[in-house]
Amino acid sequence: MYKKILVAVDGSDHSKRAATHAVYLAEHTEGSHVTLLYVLDYDKTLAPHLQQMTSDDLHEDRKSKIEPIRSLFIDKGVQCDIRLLHGEAGPVIVEHANKESYDVVVIGSRGLNTLQEMVLGSVSHKVAKRVHAPVLLIK
Repeated sequence: MYKKILVAVDGSDHSKRAATHAVYLAEHTEGSHVTLLYVLDYDKTLAPHLQQMTSDDLHEDRKSKIEPIRSLFIDKGVQCDIRLLHGEAGPVIVEHANKESYDVVVIGSRGLNTLQEMVLGSVSHKVAKRVHAPVLLIK
């Protein structure tokens, strides 16, 4: 089935549900490995307290937000690592997924950006259109 699984996470409820589904996929595939991918876009960091942080501090803050999601995999005995990349989320996820040849990409249908919640999120839409592997959209 899917041995090399990419899960795009941003801390939203949709990305947590996506991670839960990825745990299920990985649990039922012997030898699977999951990569949790968080894309940090400095240009869209709107919260004033985040703008005051150094890049290292911001990385640590984001890792701490992803750690509970990572624990879902660790608790089930699924190999999992975290990747933090920089840039605009959609194109970065697509580039990484295609370059690393994942078997499946799991992503929430919407992320943290409330302006995009009226329709399928723009990030998930870009990923679904441009990633070469199957994409599992979780709502």
